[in-house]
Amino acid sequence: MTELPPLTERSAGAIRIGPRAGIVIVLAAFLGLVAFFWPFLVAPGKLGANYAPPLIFGVLLVLVLCVVISEISEGGINSKALAMLGVLSAVNAALRPLGAGTAGIETVFFVLVLAGRVYGPGFGFTLGCTSLFASALITGGVGPWMPYQMFGCAFVGMLAGLLPRATGRREVMMLAVYGSLSGYLFGFLLNLSFWPFSVDPNSSIAYLPGLPFTEQWQRYLAFDVATSLGWDTGRAVTNFVCITLAGPAVLTTFRRAARKARFRAPVRFAGPKG
Repeated sequence: MTELPPLTERSAGAIRIGPRAGIVIVLAAFLGLVAFFWPFLVAPGKLGANYAPPLIFGVLLVLVLCVVISEISEGGINSKALAMLGVLSAVNAALRPLGAGTAGIETVFFVLVLAGRVYGPGFGFTLGCTSLFASALITGGVGPWMPYQMFGCAFVGMLAGLLPRATGRREVMMLAVYGSLSGYLFGFLLNLSFWPFSVDPNSSIAYLPGLPFTEQWQRYLAFDVATSLGWDTGRAVTNFVCITLAGPAVLTTFRRAARKARFRAPVRFAGPKG
């Protein structure tokens, strides 16, 4: 006879992150920050061409993501979690073209945030990678920007799984606020990857190699406000509204699926009574 323990919020994670995978994720986070903030670390032309740094870091991010996913998957994902990952990746890939980025509207983040919350940080990290990859293949969005988008969404999903405990309306409001902030942060980081090449060098918001960090940072903040703040606001508002309206129902559905799947429930066999 199989005895199953009750499902708790803490044990509902679909993908387990072991100590080694945790170390790999920390190292990947460091490399990801270096890749995003490369304009402050490597001047254009230092690696042989003006466009070499983002391409090099993009390739490195792909390799890092492959290593991280392999570490997460090694002994930490079963067939039920893999099936759920495939379904939600397909859902996100189908939802993303509905917004198409018009006025900053993005329909991919609210599912990512809610799934990361219910199924854990490992699942959220992996879902961010796979859903953006599938979406890029469907919409023809494959390019040097794709690794940065995958990495950014991976951390949005992972951090959603690390949020503190909450229930009811408080949880939904916490996730809605987090979704809004992640919308701004996602755009802020992605702009860093192409900022040095997107503005006339004579502009007051352009990247100029050799400037002190404070002046360079002020230029980038002005660039982000002037070119991206409106789009990021649209993304943040979309996340807030979608999570506020659909969050309770989607959270209930995800938790019911996790309860039935028992992703990480141990199986113990006991002899017949008497």
